[in-house]
Amino acid sequence: MTHEELLEIIENEKAAQAKYKHIIHVCASTGCVSANSEKILTDLEAAIQERGLENEVFVMKVGCMGLCAAGPIVSIQPEGLLYGEMTPEDVPAILDSLDGEPIKEKLIDTNQPFFYRQEKNVLENTGQINPERIEDYIAQGGYSALLKALTDLSPNQVIKEVLDSGLRGRGGGGYPTGLKWSTVAKVGGDLKFVVCNADEGDPGAFMDRSILESDPHRVLEGMAIAAYAIGASQGVVYLRAEYPLAIKRLRTAIRQAEKMGLLGQNICNTPFSFKLDLRLGAGAFVCGEETALMQSVEGNRGMPRPRPPYPAQSGLWEHPTLINNVETFANVPNIISDGAAWFARIGTENSKGTKVFALTGKIKHTGLIEVPMGITLREIIFEIGGGIPNGRKFKAVQTGGPSGGCIPEECLDTPVDYESLKKLGSIMGSGGMIVMDESSNMIDMARFFMEFSRDESCGKCVPCRVGTTQLYEILGKFLDGTATEEDMTKLEELCDMVRNSSLCGLGQAAPNPIVSTLRYFRQEYLDKMKKEPAKAEVTE
Repeated sequence: MTHEELLEIIENEKAAQAKYKHIIHVCASTGCVSANSEKILTDLEAAIQERGLENEVFVMKVGCMGLCAAGPIVSIQPEGLLYGEMTPEDVPAILDSLDGEPIKEKLIDTNQPFFYRQEKNVLENTGQINPERIEDYIAQGGYSALLKALTDLSPNQVIKEVLDSGLRGRGGGGYPTGLKWSTVAKVGGDLKFVVCNADEGDPGAFMDRSILESDPHRVLEGMAIAAYAIGASQGVVYLRAEYPLAIKRLRTAIRQAEKMGLLGQNICNTPFSFKLDLRLGAGAFVCGEETALMQSVEGNRGMPRPRPPYPAQSGLWEHPTLINNVETFANVPNIISDGAAWFARIGTENSKGTKVFALTGKIKHTGLIEVPMGITLREIIFEIGGGIPNGRKFKAVQTGGPSGGCIPEECLDTPVDYESLKKLGSIMGSGGMIVMDESSNMIDMARFFMEFSRDESCGKCVPCRVGTTQLYEILGKFLDGTATEEDMTKLEELCDMVRNSSLCGLGQAAPNPIVSTLRYFRQEYLDKMKKEPAKAEVTE
């Protein structure tokens, strides 16, 4: 694949779409598919045939359009109309409206903050291209960054661009991506690996799944650029088996990229070769931890191991290994194409770029969003998210999944960046954001996440295996009103023990939901404590 061949594909795709008067995009991500969007797609194709509109109207399956609460979603281009809550019965009305009046009762207002307050980088193609056609991705400039890296930049120059961009790992830890890449690049060895951690297991999180379903080639391109930068020749995408649509589209994308010479041997007619494989996880949350993930890839039980050695020195099969998550790799192509300075202008001093969030819970506009770092929680929840439905009051927002914390109303003006959320007792995490209203019981919420952590503990270390079980049981005593002051003391001591004694980051962060609710909603715990009988007054 050369620059000329890429340009030829781009021109051909533009010409192919330019001949149509209308292009209809139908969301075909998991959420909309579960609500029968595939039937809408096939019915539209059949109706277009029946009406003889094949030369005027084109139907395209696309990925997530963001506003999941309104799915299935259909958009009409070039008019820019967006329809929500569509059904197969709406197909005739869609075609009738193409040169007439829009379907007013189905129309989504695209001039609301949910759309204009976002800044899309990773999600720029989602809802715009067919994720099962590599030509669609190339037509949007896809794989030009890889070609630029291979022909115009040295591996060290690629790493410098990523370093200068300020990109930090989007998997939760926030470690500087360029620094991690440079560490692996400096390690010697004939064989190195690049691993994409797509084992997204947080309750309420669907960021990585949506990216892989909607724009899989962006992730593959980012991985290939990373492999070139660090000197790796093999890669693995570790994806949970519960994501069948993402698996299907990722496999299709890998085959297409190999066929076009964008993966495999001598990529783009250069000496660089990169072979990519897919490995499926069985749903163990602990395999999101990088050392447990590597154990699983090797065919062993997914259990963390002590560090050092770090994966950069001794990873898969004891070879140097670079591990980043889906969103991290998805940021790379634009950094190489547009430059580090372009990326670094977005966000805050220490948290650059944008962040993808899955916005769920007691909020009007549930869905997938991408916002610049530094935006406040209040702006996300009340402007982009549309606030709390049914006239209820906001109570808390939980960020970071089971490893995160619950943030109260008085902290809503906190900017969303790594350091600010950490000061509040929470974390950025991979991007799950669950909103709670006044009806939410914070002890019950903490117990839900503790039950999750208890069930997902690999059992290797005692503090996590036993500690999470004991924490879960004590929270149960608070819920049924039998907890005492001794239980409160024990709860706090156990949280401290588990945080400081567990082997891996997942165990260490497991008490965070309890610690944060004790910090901000302590009165709920005190109200649930068993009332001690008053002591009788002693008289002479």
